[in-house]
Amino acid sequence: MKPVVAIVGRPNVGKSTLFNKLTGKRVSIVEDAPGVTRDRVVCDAEWCGRNFTLIDTGGLEIKSEDKMWRHIRLQAEVAVDLAEVIVFLVDGKAGLTASDRDVADYLRKSKKPVIVAVNKLDNNEQEKIFDFYELGLDEVVGISAEQGKGLGDLLDLICAGFAAAEEEGADESLKIAVVGKPNAGKSSVVNALLGYERVIVSDVAGTTRDAIDTPFTDVKGRKFTLIDTAGMRKKSSVDRGVEQYSVMRALAAVRRADVVLIVIDASEGISEQDVKICGYVDRENKPSVILMNKWDKIEGKSGSTVNAFNAELDEQLKFMDYKSVLYGSAKTGQRLSKALDMLEEAYAQASRRVTTGILNDVLRDAVLAQEPPSYNGRRLKVLYATQDGICPPTFVFFVNDAELLHFSYKRYLENRLRTAFGFKGTPIRLIWRSRGYKDER
Repeated sequence: MKPVVAIVGRPNVGKSTLFNKLTGKRVSIVEDAPGVTRDRVVCDAEWCGRNFTLIDTGGLEIKSEDKMWRHIRLQAEVAVDLAEVIVFLVDGKAGLTASDRDVADYLRKSKKPVIVAVNKLDNNEQEKIFDFYELGLDEVVGISAEQGKGLGDLLDLICAGFAAAEEEGADESLKIAVVGKPNAGKSSVVNALLGYERVIVSDVAGTTRDAIDTPFTDVKGRKFTLIDTAGMRKKSSVDRGVEQYSVMRALAAVRRADVVLIVIDASEGISEQDVKICGYVDRENKPSVILMNKWDKIEGKSGSTVNAFNAELDEQLKFMDYKSVLYGSAKTGQRLSKALDMLEEAYAQASRRVTTGILNDVLRDAVLAQEPPSYNGRRLKVLYATQDGICPPTFVFFVNDAELLHFSYKRYLENRLRTAFGFKGTPIRLIWRSRGYKDER
């Protein structure tokens, strides 16, 4: 997962200008008026081969009770919560202000690396940065976002902050995000897995507002961290209030998890929103297990068989043919003991490496069994393959011309890999590289 950097500060210090410079795109609106950026803006950036996600935020007015400023403050708080490194932008021309001190006090509580970037030093007036050392934060650097001065030094400090955050955040436990619609029984599942009531359980949908991390060791001595999240509603059902930010945190929890437990209410069947949640987990390339919860409510009813539900899942989740499904009940504990084993196995499959020799033996047999397609008299030749990474397993296929590939043959080779090696519960990525190194993913 790419590390996240949040740009925060009081209004009109140049946050959006800096955001646009660092991302190389004009994404944030730049205007000389406070409060122009009201919502978070997110974009990917890169420095010296290190990719990261940058978040621009609205200006922080910590002590204001105005409705608009409260909304902006909530958005900024989400960004700070998600970030590994925080860039605290201040105005070098205006000097240190009481509002800057308020923001610094707030950021200090986050206990995350904070870089004070003193902006608008267009003429290299480095002496203007000294007052900002008074804030007592990690690093202070002078920049001019508009002219691009000092941005290299700032980016070096950001990347150094990543290394420090990674070292401090090293954790041997398997991180499991528990996601699903409101009232699907996520919190009950977490409590059942833990063996005690860690999170509030209620029949009222949306009881869990934030992602809650709970580390524990099971009876087998395995270390896990369960991340219970807010229910993910349809966008049209989400108010622009506290719940919206809870959903943002739930999506972020999926990104930082090692494996995901997708909880679906079997008594209601699989809904359009369930499909969207599964699609999000799949797009994030996360291994997962689908738990059809509340199975005790419908088991034994006419037509409510595992085979019938499997057929429905196959139809609705065609993009997720690798899925691993468990039918159980958090309320009765039915089959729930298998959940941790299945989640651990899904992660093991996502972490699996295949030797190049065995991989190419499977590839050769696949090509002999079904000849590659041809187009305009030219036939695709699959030369060899190698595994390029894990989580998800990533394979590079070297071919004579990637443009001769047809979707059906890509699918065929993926199915052959799964038949040979399994990869149950995890997506896999195939990269096609033709002579001349032209990639098609």
